Amino acid sequence: PKVQQPKPQALAQRAGPSSILVSTRQKGNPLLKSIKAVPWEYSDIPADYVLGLTTCAFFLSIKYHRLHPEYVYNRIRQLQGKYQLRILLTLVDVDDHEEPLRELSKTSLINNITIMLCWSAAEAARYLELYKMYEHASPSNQSIRGHRAETYGDKMVAFVTTPRSINKTDAVGLVSNFGSLRTAMNARPEEVALVAGWGEKKVKRWCGAVREPFRVKKAAKRGLARDNAVANLSRDVSRADREN
Repeated sequence: PKVQQPKPQALAQRAGPSSILVSTRQKGNPLLKSIKAVPWEYSDIPADYVLGLTTCAFFLSIKYHRLHPEYVYNRIRQLQGKYQLRILLTLVDVDDHEEPLRELSKTSLINNITIMLCWSAAEAARYLELYKMYEHASPSNQSIRGHRAETYGDKMVAFVTTPRSINKTDAVGLVSNFGSLRTAMNARPEEVALVAGWGEKKVKRWCGAVREPFRVKKAAKRGLARDNAVANLSRDVSRADREN
């Protein structure tokens, strides 16, 4: 049967910078049906997705990569050094994925690519939405830190960026590599250190924050009001994680 292609979201006028630009190569990709938080439109671009002036993404299924290993390397070469942040959104859709991921990790280091792992089309769409939504947000943006988050992505970013020096890109990278916020919180320091962009200081602050008991009385005795905020965010994110 003929595959019904998803339609770009209807816009009153051309959205331009406010929308995700999608290559026509991505027609038929199920993740397009899950992009609902931000508008998107087809465009003639070298990457699969353009998420901002300096950010782009490729989509790669491990199953497809095993059949066509040369595909991703050709696509990366076509960028010709464009974009500062280049994401390889990798769908883990096979059980035996260790060797392909090890190979792709080496490629990412050589070509300055950030690998983002996802286990479903909906999860992949969520990461694209998140990057676009926070395209212009700074790590200390009050809209992230100072107000109660409403969406799953907001809550996840707000929670992970609570420790100093950890920004929104770090947050998305951490959760995407571990598959869930819960797994990221339980990861050992040496495991967190393997995530791209996570140096020794970030690892130490993150692991220290998630291992600190979330008890308001203890925080008050120490004068650490931040623990109370982290506790609230933790409960919000845990609830959102269960709902999703």
